[in-house]
Amino acid sequence: MRIERKWFVMVIVLCLALGALLAGCTSKESSETVENETESNESNENSQNSEKPQITSSIYDRGSVPAAEGSIEDNRWTKWIKQNGPVNVKYQPIPRWESTEKFNTLFASGQAPDLLFEYSAGPKDTWYQQKQLMPLGEIIEEHSTDYKQMLEDYPALRKAGTLSDGKLYFLGRLNEITPIRAMFVRKDWLDKLNLEVPETTEELYQVAKAFTEQDPDGNGEDDTYGIAISHQSARTIDQVFQNMGFVMRNDQIVRAWDSAVEATKFRKRLYQEGIVDRDYLNDNNGEKARKDFVTGKLGIYPLLLKWDQFAKNELKSLKQNVPEAEIIPIAYPESPAGSFNPTYQNPVQMTAAVSRGAKNPEAVIKFVDFLVKPSTANMLNFGEEGVHHELDGNGCPKIMDGEHNEEVGYMTDATMLSSSSFVTEGKCGYETMFNPEIPNEKEGLELYEMSREVYFDLSRPYSEITHSEHMPQLPKELDITLGQTGASIDELWVKAIVSGSDYTVEQALKDAKKIWQNGRGPDAEQWWSDWYAENKDSAFLAKDIYGIVEQQQAQK
Repeated sequence: MRIERKWFVMVIVLCLALGALLAGCTSKESSETVENETESNESNENSQNSEKPQITSSIYDRGSVPAAEGSIEDNRWTKWIKQNGPVNVKYQPIPRWESTEKFNTLFASGQAPDLLFEYSAGPKDTWYQQKQLMPLGEIIEEHSTDYKQMLEDYPALRKAGTLSDGKLYFLGRLNEITPIRAMFVRKDWLDKLNLEVPETTEELYQVAKAFTEQDPDGNGEDDTYGIAISHQSARTIDQVFQNMGFVMRNDQIVRAWDSAVEATKFRKRLYQEGIVDRDYLNDNNGEKARKDFVTGKLGIYPLLLKWDQFAKNELKSLKQNVPEAEIIPIAYPESPAGSFNPTYQNPVQMTAAVSRGAKNPEAVIKFVDFLVKPSTANMLNFGEEGVHHELDGNGCPKIMDGEHNEEVGYMTDATMLSSSSFVTEGKCGYETMFNPEIPNEKEGLELYEMSREVYFDLSRPYSEITHSEHMPQLPKELDITLGQTGASIDELWVKAIVSGSDYTVEQALKDAKKIWQNGRGPDAEQWWSDWYAENKDSAFLAKDIYGIVEQQQAQK
């Protein structure tokens, strides 16, 4: 019996040992299988990428990529691009706010990427002047499909990308036009004080004065300002007076001294009477004016804005602090120079060029075709449907709340050639940026719709020659000298504003013209006159912007 029991125990032990061994083998085999499959997939992916043409591309680095996602040049979306695109692209990160310096270094060392992305007009013009760019007309004609079709469908895209030698150099995208400057007025204050919406700059002054002196918030304290004139508010007021330096008048480009004088007189009057914050010169980023607005202490707020972001931030804060506050956008009041419209979002935005040193320009253009596809833009902006976004009732993507939020939103600079789906497909316009179920966004949408009525009055001239991104660039030496001249003249206008009777606007004008005369001002006037005579028919000017406004208005 003892022997049988002993053998029985031994058999059990052997079975258990054998089971453990088999389990270990199975586990090992399973692990090795997964590992081998992963290596095989990676090998196949690398093999596929290695078979594609190799190109390089710049991409802005804003430091906004979550650590878990990698870097701007190596993350889930750059891998998606390599897998799904026609080329194996290597990204060169460019610090967003130091792009000029970085590009200068890359060009100087002969390491500039094949595909160059840059928003600012200045650096792109420098590349052109230095002959660093490749003409693209023939390459697009022979090797492109998507971008070639866009040029045929939207001639303004070709016009904006063609430079003074008559060749196409710049690549771009089409944007939905929105007003990006506005002047907000506290309507509840107008109603309380029985005032009308100001239609002239004199009426604007009177309303601002009343907002300062007549206790519009009813708290019994002298704690309100009529209007803001710092930072971007100053630029908006300059547009009201067409104080934009060189302007278009009677089919000529001229220096607008009269506008500078009127704008300075207006500011001086506001400053002397305490209608504005007398410390406005120290409000370098406009944050003090913004704070005054959201806390209900500012009656008229001229500003630069994105309407959806304004609704989610400034408007939300204002309504939290002053629930009864009511604001409206008003048309620019008529100034001695006339009645003008504000700046619009650039409808035809040139964002890219190809380096003259690109070894495979055909592959670069194929990559451009890939980038302009709506499907590419949707993936890079919104991620995968059902994971990162869902479609609303109009078929427009909306980012979903959840654990995958950090996986999207950081690759927008890879979509600098992606056009607005409203322009190209007639859907998902700017209105879809607002969620009408959220009260402040619903009100923001209403303000935006009001702004379209107010600021798309095409009987009013555009305040500038063209959008700043389409302005021609002065020759470098002249530009540098004129920049110094302009800074010195600006100091005189400020001195006139804050010095009372000790230094008048008339004296500032006299001194400014002397500086202008000695600071190559006449050379700049001649350059602008010659440029306009030679390029008035080919350049992308305000009339072209208005033509696109009309087209897009017809789509609504």
